[in-house]
Amino acid sequence: MSVFDPWNYRNDSGYSAGTDITGYKIAAVDGDIGKVDKATYDVGSASLVVDTGPWILGRKVLLPAGVVQRVDTDDEKVYVDRTKDQIKDSPEYEPDAADYDDQGYRDRLGTYYGESYDRGM
Repeated sequence: MSVFDPWNYRNDSGYSAGTDITGYKIAAVDGDIGKVDKATYDVGSASLVVDTGPWILGRKVLLPAGVVQRVDTDDEKVYVDRTKDQIKDSPEYEPDAADYDDQGYRDRLGTYYGESYDRGM
């Protein structure tokens, strides 16, 4: 079993450096959850801000790049290896509260997704 690295894209995800995935749809293992509102690509801190639209009443969620299982550039879709409930129950993302850059929030989020990875999802 490989070690979960929350803040980097997996080598086998199909993500290529320089590819802008903003606007791509996001698919959880049990259905679509929204689209990429913002993406960062920095090594060691890569993540996606996902606009969930009506699915979670317009809430945005921050997904660490490590949950990205596959990027399909032809269909403009990003597949993540978590369920809708796992994403919905993640630590709340407050875009206006600078959570994106808050190390404590990022640590909680990385731990949250790391625990679901360790349990075999």
